[in-house]
Amino acid sequence: MEYYLAVDIGASSGRHILGWVENGRIGTEEIYRFENGMRMGAEGLEWDIEALFGNVLAGIRRCAEIGKIPASIAIDTWGVDYVLLDENKKELLPAVAYRNDRTADLPESKDFPVDIPSLYSRTGIQRQTFNTVYQLWCDKQSGKLAKAKYFLLMPEYLSYRLTGVVKNEYTNASTTGLLNAAQKTWDKELLETLGYPLDLFGDLSVPGDVIGPLSDKIAADVGFTATVRFAPSHDTASAVAACPIDDRSVYISSGTWSLFGTENSVPVLSEEARIAGFTNEGGVEYRFRFLKNIMGMWLLQGIRRSVNKRYTYDEMMEMAKSSDCDRLIDPNASAFVAPDDMLAAIRQYLGDPALELADALKSVYLSLARSYDETVRQIETITGKTIENILILGGGSKDVYLNSLTAEITGKRVFTGLTEATALGNLMSQYAAAAGLSLDDTRKLIKKSFDIKETTV
Repeated sequence: MEYYLAVDIGASSGRHILGWVENGRIGTEEIYRFENGMRMGAEGLEWDIEALFGNVLAGIRRCAEIGKIPASIAIDTWGVDYVLLDENKKELLPAVAYRNDRTADLPESKDFPVDIPSLYSRTGIQRQTFNTVYQLWCDKQSGKLAKAKYFLLMPEYLSYRLTGVVKNEYTNASTTGLLNAAQKTWDKELLETLGYPLDLFGDLSVPGDVIGPLSDKIAADVGFTATVRFAPSHDTASAVAACPIDDRSVYISSGTWSLFGTENSVPVLSEEARIAGFTNEGGVEYRFRFLKNIMGMWLLQGIRRSVNKRYTYDEMMEMAKSSDCDRLIDPNASAFVAPDDMLAAIRQYLGDPALELADALKSVYLSLARSYDETVRQIETITGKTIENILILGGGSKDVYLNSLTAEITGKRVFTGLTEATALGNLMSQYAAAAGLSLDDTRKLIKKSFDIKETTV
């Protein structure tokens, strides 16, 4: 049996999942899971990259412990965040987290040399204060960028730690706001305008490309050697790669964020798309993920933290179902990006400091479903597609109440079943590279292997 290992890391947790193909069907086994999260440092929210890499190693060691050695390993993570290395390949810390407030006012600042519409027309990436293009400006102003020789997005950095090889990858690079969408590579004119060193950004590999073998040191540590490849290293790119969609379908990659979109062969760079809040991120085989970022499970995660995790998510779901509240919030309001107390932030937003917990939860559920409805209508208008189906992927697809509300409010058919879509897309990119398969081939295999069910209203 030939195994492949997906190291799938989100902003709040990570998992190592082994995958294989047997008798024409995909098998998977989760072998390690760990918590991830930002910490407060001297410069604001940051990532503990040593703890993160320690967990990556621990999960790989687990393969040897259970006697299932993967032929290859690939890592996917969230987008935009990065680690800079100096000329001696020493980390220039901290590894700042995307919810750090250092870039809060930067997109509209007169000091930033490229305006938002111009940036969108080149990169196709929606204005988000945490985009890499803005984060690097802060590093330039602080002098940190001048010391940097290598720029590695988070999965590239973790892969570098495994192999000693420095490489950049297309799908995650597309989230930075530094790629020319039409040319599918770093926008040199933009980099020159911003004063970012051109030699900081390497040639772009694509999913399936080999990075290198585990270094001798790492191989000795984990007890075996294996090839490290690039998956679609942006987690949403991996999730969408696993999604058997067509031109009548949209997807929601439902986790901390709800990434809601469709797949196009060319980027949509119109002012209409920009104003509507859509972004164009790169996918497998240079297909574009035309999508909108909606604050997703982050809102429910935050409410749960506000009540000291007294309730499970299922209990919170039942509370929401019991409420008659019909008040709406904007899920993407800045008040909800990183509040100390999410429940208090929602109460303040609605102007009701005594709002019951059940009513706050119902407001979140209803607001997310309404936001999904607005988004699917915008996709139909901007792309000219007629959408019939919504495929909900990822951990958030377990929330049957949100799925049911989405079906009811949008009037579309809603399907679920690919809970671990991100890891699955990672695994299948490795398998496809080894077996010489196309994206369409692997999607057919996924559809055959997993039970994708329709949600009832």
